[in-house]
Amino acid sequence: MAQGASKVLRSYTSGGWQVGEGDGAPLHDAVTGAEVARISSAGIDMAAALDHGRRVGGPALRELTFHQRAALLKALASHLRENRDELYALSAKTGATRGDSQFDIDGGIGVLFSYSSKGRRELPNDTVYVDGGVEPLSKGGTFQAQHIATPLRGVAVQINAFNFPAWGPLEKFAPAFLAGVPSLVKPASQTAYLTEKLVELIVNSGLLPEGSLQLISGSAGDLLDHVTGQDLVSFTGSASTAQKLRAHPAIVRNSVRFNAEADSLNCSILGPDATPGTTEFDLYVKQLVTEMTVKAGQKCTAIRRAFVPADLLDDVAEAARERLAKIKVGNPAHPDVRMGALASLEQREEVRRSLKALRGAGTIVFGDPETVEVLDADAEKGAFHSPVLLKGDPDRAEPHEVEAFGPVSTLMPYTSVEQVVDYAARGQGSLAGSVVSGDAAFAREVVLGVAPWHGRLLVLDADDAKESTGHGSPMPALVHGGPGRAGGGEEMGGIRGVLHHMQRTAVQASPNVLSQVTGQWVEGAPRREEGTHPFRKSLAELKIGDAVVAGPRPVTDEDVAHFAEFTGDTFYAHTDEAAARENPLFGGIVAHGYLVVSFAAGLFVSPEPGPVLANYGLENLRFLTPVKPGDDLTVTLTCKQITPRENADYGEVRWDADVTNQNQESVAKYDVLTLVAKENR
Repeated sequence: MAQGASKVLRSYTSGGWQVGEGDGAPLHDAVTGAEVARISSAGIDMAAALDHGRRVGGPALRELTFHQRAALLKALASHLRENRDELYALSAKTGATRGDSQFDIDGGIGVLFSYSSKGRRELPNDTVYVDGGVEPLSKGGTFQAQHIATPLRGVAVQINAFNFPAWGPLEKFAPAFLAGVPSLVKPASQTAYLTEKLVELIVNSGLLPEGSLQLISGSAGDLLDHVTGQDLVSFTGSASTAQKLRAHPAIVRNSVRFNAEADSLNCSILGPDATPGTTEFDLYVKQLVTEMTVKAGQKCTAIRRAFVPADLLDDVAEAARERLAKIKVGNPAHPDVRMGALASLEQREEVRRSLKALRGAGTIVFGDPETVEVLDADAEKGAFHSPVLLKGDPDRAEPHEVEAFGPVSTLMPYTSVEQVVDYAARGQGSLAGSVVSGDAAFAREVVLGVAPWHGRLLVLDADDAKESTGHGSPMPALVHGGPGRAGGGEEMGGIRGVLHHMQRTAVQASPNVLSQVTGQWVEGAPRREEGTHPFRKSLAELKIGDAVVAGPRPVTDEDVAHFAEFTGDTFYAHTDEAAARENPLFGGIVAHGYLVVSFAAGLFVSPEPGPVLANYGLENLRFLTPVKPGDDLTVTLTCKQITPRENADYGEVRWDADVTNQNQESVAKYDVLTLVAKENR
């Protein structure tokens, strides 16, 4: 390295930190222009990094259950939150304000917390995910099928964009880790110094199994040459780069799962009802200016096309001008600054080039593409750019094809729902869109019209405004991606993002084998009815298939009448013989469904204190055959699934309940959920 040069960013691969060969390319502070670091991945063995992830990281992750991985995500999120000031300090060098940094850093930490919570609530404490119900394949029930999902045996290669150096890696890492697949992160060079610090904090925490997270600082080199059919590639960036990567020979040859989240010309639509003075009008203008200025407009979800009713165009333009005039641009450290710099001088030049094309189809109503007044900074050394709002012609191609990836948006008029739906679709696929209107019928028509071109749609009105997360905020529980130009992929989306990293397999077998494979009792598999009542068994003693058969219990006219009077449920089918006889489904008085469930509970319960701590719910309840006075009820309760809870002295047990009559017909089927102590006290 040349004397006095900045440090070369490190990569973390094959179990250790490594520095690329040579002096590296310089990276600059977006605010001052000063050199922050250099970057090089020359000499890093990409094939070895992938092999390390597959050979070391993958097996270690697959030994953990979903709940154990979820607990690690929570611990990691807490660790990063405690050390985020180190990330904030570097984030300022990317041109980000404090608010921008929170959007990026706190947003990424929030994804970890969210996936931790979803993993514990929606996934089993197991290593196998059961996808859907059992599919019967034979008349006698001895041949059935079940879809399962298991982790892919490769590495999730994650290529991220420059605009979110913390959130970008974390939102890809969280679902991959929860699925049991190791990640290899390759950040964009401009802001990779923040990602390097993020990975350093993660590695130094000692929380994660070795090999579950690796980092490439610099060019990807020949990385993609070594991917296999068990690996995944996720990319965030330009549509043109996504096309090149998607066509990489190894990706095509090995049918590698490829997910792209690309740039898109997102739109926001103002409803005709939202005239000046209405809450929705103000919300629209505020949202537009926010999306133009947060992260200096460098968000893949930012509003690029703002459609408004033709007769409101001038009103919106004037209101937006007034708001934009109050935005102070400059050094993010200055307390009055509300918009920082673009990520680099190169990015500023790219925005200026795009603006030249947009000006051919419209006129500027606010801002100057070439100059900007800044606070506490040098306007030329820093990558500063004025917010620019244009009025454009929606019938020209440029507003629907050219994206200035910065603080730029174009106002355009429309005259009907059909027209604005057509204009929105001309973007050829977007990550996010919004409709701002107090007219629910208008909102419905627009949403259904534009949905095929969008991954996410926000409808903003006076009712949800206070709690809305905004147009440009991807949420962990919601899909982030979009069709067409937006890349055609999906990230996050709750458990959908986890399943993207797993292989769905249809297993055809006997009920007994399916129970063994899935860890869940399947109807037709053996039951164990002898010995100790299953409610007397702790979690440590209980086994899948443990069962109790209880009954019969006769149902009388007096039972039905008493239940009706006691509960107040005097529906005619339970109380009026003549009317009930006319009902084509019943042909006479029938017992209440919940009377049947209550009788079943009375049959299978073990009343003395024991390991069963609580009954906390019923699921999938179906009443299948009417129960009439004179029928005899028998219940079969079978241990279906056992889910120990991490860091607790109890777990959840799911029981299959099947209530039958004297003819062995099922009258009710449902799942009973109980909390059971891990050990007898």
